[in-house]
Amino acid sequence: MALKDTISAEVKEAMKAKDQVRLDTLRSALSAFSYKKIEAGRELQDADQVDVVRKLIKQRTDSIAEYEKGNRPELAAKETREREILAALLPAQKGPEDIRPAVRAAIAGLAPEQRTQGGVMKVVMPALKGEADGGVIREVVLEELKSLS
Repeated sequence: MALKDTISAEVKEAMKAKDQVRLDTLRSALSAFSYKKIEAGRELQDADQVDVVRKLIKQRTDSIAEYEKGNRPELAAKETREREILAALLPAQKGPEDIRPAVRAAIAGLAPEQRTQGGVMKVVMPALKGEADGGVIREVVLEELKSLS
């Protein structure tokens, strides 16, 4: 089932449960899909839909940081709840131990002068796009490069 279909089904459940925060969050995701569809000029593929949800999660994360900086815990809590709802829609992310073999293979495939954080990230990020968080990938890359030296 496509992500959009899953969200549409969850909107109905949120209406029945009278969960307003969940309902608003899911509707915002559907709205973002519509905007992206217009922007792209075509129907969205599953990967496009996942990218839209990731963007919404990043927006929530940035908002949480700003609200905490501005001493607005009630708004930060609302954004945190929305981020959790959106994150539950995404496929499970790979952990550091799942990423490590791909990083090691990328390092082995590079010339010694290219074995820098940037060089390895350029190879690994496209291979793991959508499967792992960039921050986790970066940490594994740094650990592996440190173990080489």
